[in-house]
Amino acid sequence: MSRTPADARDVMVEGESGLLSICPPWNYPAWNPSRRRLEWPNGAYAMTFTSFEPDVLRGPQFDAAWCDEWCSWKYLDDTWSNLLFGLRLGADPRVCITTTPKPVRQLQDLMLQRTTVITRGRTWDNLAYLAPTFKDQVIAKYEGTTLGRQELEGEVLADNPDALWSRSRLDALRVNNLPELTSIVVGVDPPATAGGDECGIVVAGLGTDGHAYILDDSSINGTPHEWGAQAVSAYARTDADYIVAETNQGGEMVKYVLKNENPSVLVCEVHASRGKKARAEPVSMLYEQGKVHHLGSFPELEDQMCQWVPSEGNTSPDRVDALVWALYKLCLRPTQPKIR
Repeated sequence: MSRTPADARDVMVEGESGLLSICPPWNYPAWNPSRRRLEWPNGAYAMTFTSFEPDVLRGPQFDAAWCDEWCSWKYLDDTWSNLLFGLRLGADPRVCITTTPKPVRQLQDLMLQRTTVITRGRTWDNLAYLAPTFKDQVIAKYEGTTLGRQELEGEVLADNPDALWSRSRLDALRVNNLPELTSIVVGVDPPATAGGDECGIVVAGLGTDGHAYILDDSSINGTPHEWGAQAVSAYARTDADYIVAETNQGGEMVKYVLKNENPSVLVCEVHASRGKKARAEPVSMLYEQGKVHHLGSFPELEDQMCQWVPSEGNTSPDRVDALVWALYKLCLRPTQPKIR
């Protein structure tokens, strides 16, 4: 099964990695393009079908199927349903799907099924067989981007349509270089418990162009000593002006943890008097206005940004909270904060 008739012929059958290329001479099939049929010496045969004609699958039956670029099929639901109805031969009919993992609902549902076995392949696994220019031009260009994570890393990336951010917008605003920065802060969202939950630690800077730049995501799962040391390290490493720390959870304890790591660290304590949605929405608007850029990529942070939906009872992730506090102080409340 393929997306188009040309894909079936040029890629799956006659392509460099197609069936005709990988079959040994002693078991080489005869290919009849007009009948869309491969026939092996032992009597086994295979037929090619495409997603452009789902109804052609009504009637034929199989004991195995190979589906290529499944996520790109034109009529995915109809074609897939008809194929499954035809898998009724043999004691254990199976399907092999090879596809770029695009964020489609059908793939997400399939991956959750108990009978699905998932194997991932990365472009780097095949690098020895690719032209050097591919590494220099293609991988260098897309590595770290949303498209690169999908096409090169084989990751399934899904935006929540109700989230405040989208991957396409983050990609459009991504940069590799910085202007001169006038201010740098470290946003810290401490965990609610001391048992090793994640602590959000995000560094942001304000440029002379008036735009904000996300410089680092040092978030960590750890004890107070571990996340305190991580936050202070980010503060020193980026030569930040101060740490913005939410004190709803723990109050004075948060400042104590940070000061215990370095007594000279400057801490701006913030207390969340409004809901997370009320804080996050103005920050997401800065992205919509093209005023926030990510220096390189931050996969875990960006996953949270594009999946979290700010609704009642839906707790925001720690990395997102740390980012929101940092940008809130840099861009939305630029007056000199009270620092202790």
